[in-house]
Amino acid sequence: QVQLVESGGGLVQAGGSLRLSCAASGRTFSYYAMGWFRQAPGKEREFVAAISWSGGLTNYADSVKGRFTISRDNAKNALYLQMNSLEPEDTAAYYCAAARAYEALTASPDYWGQGTQVTVSS
Repeated sequence: QVQLVESGGGLVQAGGSLRLSCAASGRTFSYYAMGWFRQAPGKEREFVAAISWSGGLTNYADSVKGRFTISRDNAKNALYLQMNSLEPEDTAAYYCAAARAYEALTASPDYWGQGTQVTVSS
């Protein structure tokens, strides 16, 4: 089992920045590929960003490329999402996820956090 707890969400004006964190506990964090997803009201959950266990591979949704940066600190069992140039369309609940296989992360993560709300005002 892996337990994931997100933090760092909040209300920010368009053009602003936020940094989300995900604290992991349980099985060895460094064994897992990690990612961020989001779900806006009335919409399906969508992939945002992924990072391999070593941090050597990253992948982003087209909608956030150049604005968001995913990173991890295996020594701290932590995952981060730096979000810059936020837009009202980024408003959503953001979820941390973990998967043993990087290739499987976008389709079927093994574990999910409870989510943290990000609201971007225009």
